Amino acid sequence: MFAWMAWTPEVAIFFVSILLMLVGMSLWQVRSPSIERRGFLPMPTTRGDRLFIGLLTAAYVNLAWAGLTDLTQMIGAGISFIVLLIVMRWG
Repeated sequence: MFAWMAWTPEVAIFFVSILLMLVGMSLWQVRSPSIERRGFLPMPTTRGDRLFIGLLTAAYVNLAWAGLTDLTQMIGAGISFIVLLIVMRWG
């Protein structure tokens, strides 16, 4: 069924991480509903909004790293993770 995908350990870790983030954020939202707040993003956002924006931004950073440099992708993934944390915390 999934033979067409390149299931490497890195890909599996990536998808499991996204799944754990979504489950964690859902549980957090049920336990403590978020309120909108303003950060450096140009609109008021909730935790879920910042997670979505952060994941999109991290994906673009990761793709840019892969397309524009010949350095190891682990560095790009690390930078993407830091960008996600910054958006989640101060966005």
